[in-house]
Amino acid sequence: MIRAVLFDLDGTLVRYHGVAFESSWGALGVAAGVGEPWDDLLARYRGRLEEYPDWVRENASLLRGVPLARVEEALFPPPYAPGAREAVAELKEAGYVLGIVSSGVSLVADRVREELGLAFAIANELLVANGRFTGEAVVRVGLGEKRAVVEQEARQRGLSLGEIAFVGDHLNDIPVFAAVGYAIAYAPKEPEVARAAHAVVDHFRSIPELVRAAS
Repeated sequence: MIRAVLFDLDGTLVRYHGVAFESSWGALGVAAGVGEPWDDLLARYRGRLEEYPDWVRENASLLRGVPLARVEEALFPPPYAPGAREAVAELKEAGYVLGIVSSGVSLVADRVREELGLAFAIANELLVANGRFTGEAVVRVGLGEKRAVVEQEARQRGLSLGEIAFVGDHLNDIPVFAAVGYAIAYAPKEPEVARAAHAVVDHFRSIPELVRAAS
């Protein structure tokens, strides 16, 4: 029985066009005016999951002194995936626990949580003081650690993994797919993601019906 629906953020609930993986990270780099070195870091660290915290911290250092208001103007309102607002509202009305577990940026994840009325959002934090980025970061969801975070959140909320549906789009969602009761690949970026899921969708409007059927 599915009691909770958790979502990836980047490329799933929100889709920032014109940047790698439609991600909040990529959009943040462009908004801050550091797009070129930001992309260079992505190329250098790509595929090196164990060094993900180092990648986050190097990204954060590029933002030191950048005004928060500058990036907020470019990042918001969040570019929600088609049908995401409506699907989340339907799932919320049905009584499911809803949350975000993402290796994206908490700045965006928290805004989405607030706007959609989700129970929680866990993502990586870029520290801000006096209205400017400090150049420091707190890694809460490593690129290869999403399953562990989902397991921890399940324990805290009295849920079994079998009671959780997870919606994601990328390779780092596959370990979560293998653990939860129901896995939905939304507009998957790689064929392996689609093969690992119980269902594959290209629009959020079908997700509530799929979750109800799995419940």
